Amino acid sequence: MSKKIVILGPAHPFRGGGITTFNERLAREFMGMGNEVTIYNFTLLYPSFLFPGKTQYATGPAPEDLTILQRLNSIWPLSWLKTGKEIKALKPDLLVVRYWLPLMGPALGSVLRIVKKNKHTKIVAITDNILPHEKRPGDTAFTKYFLKPCDAFITMSDKVMKDLKQFNVTVPVKKVEHPLYDNFGKAVVKSEARQHLKLDQEDKILLFFGFIRKYKGLDILLDAIKILKDKNFQNDRFKLLVAGEFYDDQNIYLQQIQQLGISDNVVVSSDFIEDNDVKYYFGASDVVIQPYRNATQSGVTPLAYHFEKPMIVTNVGALPDYVPNGKVGLVCEPNAQAIAESVVEYFNQGETHFLPFLQEEKKKYSWQKLAEAIEAIAE
Repeated sequence: MSKKIVILGPAHPFRGGGITTFNERLAREFMGMGNEVTIYNFTLLYPSFLFPGKTQYATGPAPEDLTILQRLNSIWPLSWLKTGKEIKALKPDLLVVRYWLPLMGPALGSVLRIVKKNKHTKIVAITDNILPHEKRPGDTAFTKYFLKPCDAFITMSDKVMKDLKQFNVTVPVKKVEHPLYDNFGKAVVKSEARQHLKLDQEDKILLFFGFIRKYKGLDILLDAIKILKDKNFQNDRFKLLVAGEFYDDQNIYLQQIQQLGISDNVVVSSDFIEDNDVKYYFGASDVVIQPYRNATQSGVTPLAYHFEKPMIVTNVGALPDYVPNGKVGLVCEPNAQAIAESVVEYFNQGETHFLPFLQEEKKKYSWQKLAEAIEAIAE
């Protein structure tokens, strides 16, 4: 039976990135199941003084197949009231809300409280994070405020499930694997991708992809590159491709590269990677490395699955859950020596060892499975 569904969270014109891409793809899955879907989006997501990147907005046109309404200002209470009243009057059968940052707790929690007054709408929260990677005052209070009006929760990692239990949640909670991003186009053959990015065809390419923040451990990976260079790994025919916008001070990393003497082994592409270009970065690489200090789940992992690139990940958060060691990739401790040793081991085994496991494992991560789980838990 067709349902009226609202997704409350970022969408176009906010830039594609994990959450925006996820919300739009989930909307399409619900629509494909015969439901009527509206995305209630933000008018202002992050105040400019809190946003570390260059711009929050996409340059491309809005998706023509989705209904996206810009309503919610994350720091303006009047907009919380108006948005809540509008969704309450709409009386959707299901409201799916994304929670990834305590800063959003007051706005989202206020909207949900108003919507619940219609005594009809079921509220399911997809919790990317409960406790943030980088803690700030108010995190716990804002999160508690958000959690209370929710009828059920979907998590995508055991770590978030554990964090959720710290708040004594009594409503249903279900873990569902993060689906694969399948809206970035087909994989590009390695030679074509490297030609497009002006990378040497003979080098071994290690890819670090995504926004650059301290918890993601790029500095640890740079130290690992130094170890590999000193060992004359691959006769020094290797490069680390860093693809993503810096949310930390870029100069800290550039100075580290200079001080370590690895400038010839690191290529930095520090602009936001548009959706149409993602396939080239994954296509050009031999392996994707996630050297995180801590993590819940990562949106880079489903991208690697989609483009069928084996991974080297650190043994933190849910990363090992998504990357079975020795099959889909390698799992190591979050230090430079362990990462360097895993890079050597990976190339000793070769990509052909990992690909059959990866291709089989990726079948688990479907959008239909997530959509059905949300509808089921709402009941």
